[in-house]
Amino acid sequence: MGAQAGEVVNAAARRYASIAMADFIAAAITFVLSNFPLTFLVIGLIVSLIAIARTPEPVDAATIVEKLISWHVFFAIGVSNLYNFVCHVFFGKIAAAFIGWADSPFQFEVGMASLGFSAVAFVAAFRSFDLRLAAILGPALFLLGAAAGHVYQMVAEHNFAPGNAGIIFDMDIIVPLAGFVLLGLQRRYGRPPTRLI
Repeated sequence: MGAQAGEVVNAAARRYASIAMADFIAAAITFVLSNFPLTFLVIGLIVSLIAIARTPEPVDAATIVEKLISWHVFFAIGVSNLYNFVCHVFFGKIAAAFIGWADSPFQFEVGMASLGFSAVAFVAAFRSFDLRLAAILGPALFLLGAAAGHVYQMVAEHNFAPGNAGIIFDMDIIVPLAGFVLLGLQRRYGRPPTRLI
């Protein structure tokens, strides 16, 4: 009887562990997808670091900045805004609820603005300083305005929904600031003589 009880306990422990792992994976996927601006900022940074590591020596400051700004524009602005377009246009009710708002026709308009930002970012990612400036400036104004709107909603309406406060709010400030810092660094160090992306 003792061996059978041990088998039952082991089977229950394995089942509980698999349920706990499934819950962890589901929570991780939800976190990554719900906090997509952070996700794509981090992916852009990782890809940048890989690109820098693959660059033949010596690696100068201009090359490092080139890799960082290229992949920042591509992922943190281009892919992130493409994802935002899909969320607001095709899953508007879910996106609105995540922000703590009711669904409205403005979801489509926000989605289309995001698609425009995404298109400019994809064109600009590996191009000139001026194109990158345009790709960063438009979304930066939008995100900083959204951050101001989130502050108003938190103070006036006590709206602390995950899409209005927390990581989304933080990224509305961090992504534009990172873009402006990278633009300043590229202005300071220039472009590398050979572009190895």
